[in-house]
Amino acid sequence: MFIRSLTLAALFAVAAPLLAADADTLLAQERGKSRPLIIIAASSVDPTLVTLKKSLNESPNKEEFAKRNMVLYTIVALAGQRNGKDMDAQSTMALIRELKLSVLDKDQAQVILVGKDGEKKIDHKGAIDPKEIFSTIDQMPMAEKEAAAPASAVPAPEPKSSAPAGKSGKASNSGKSAPAAPPAGLDD
Repeated sequence: MFIRSLTLAALFAVAAPLLAADADTLLAQERGKSRPLIIIAASSVDPTLVTLKKSLNESPNKEEFAKRNMVLYTIVALAGQRNGKDMDAQSTMALIRELKLSVLDKDQAQVILVGKDGEKKIDHKGAIDPKEIFSTIDQMPMAEKEAAAPASAVPAPEPKSSAPAGKSGKASNSGKSAPAAPPAGLDD
């Protein structure tokens, strides 16, 4: 009985951190907050990696990238970065596992766009234009809601109420104004 208990305890000790780590994956942390763009290349001089990173750092594309709540992940020869900051090897391997990549192509880089819902929206090998990525995002339902939200968020000006007819001779309640209307409901 003691050996069974000890075996079970050892099994839980080993399995618990692994199960907890799967729940806190990188893409799961990004879900609902940002849109990960992942570039996977065999070397740091891969033409797709170099041209895409260069074009995303140019002024108009950089603004469009930020406006769409995007995050850039790069995996070069199993070394990962998130927005230019190095990731540890365990996080990089977890990202590769989460993307279900079995074999990395040594000839062409792979570009993957993940939506805010956590699903792959683009899975492309080779060079891709940032405008194609941005247009894909703009066609997503979440992006349409985000674009419509600023237009509907501006409230219409409220008409100022005049003093009641019977109390026109009295002063108002010590300079207090009428209470403000409650804010309009937000659509998530």
